[in-house]
Amino acid sequence: MTKIIINIDEQEEKILNKRAKKNLLTLKEQVEDIVRRSCITFSNSPSTATSKCDDALVDIFSRQKKGKRG
Repeated sequence: MTKIIINIDEQEEKILNKRAKKNLLTLKEQVEDIVRRSCITFSNSPSTATSKCDDALVDIFSRQKKGKRG
């Protein structure tokens, strides 16, 4: 298991805590769930070779437009 430390401001913590409470999770569990879901989505996405961003982490955690919403 890898340990990752992130810094979030009070407003972000408040939002994450509210979301965690809604999902019946702790703050730590909520953050782990967000990262896990992002990694799954990233691994299921088409090749990232078309990405215009030079920062791999921004690429991983950024949403891509998937087309028109109707």
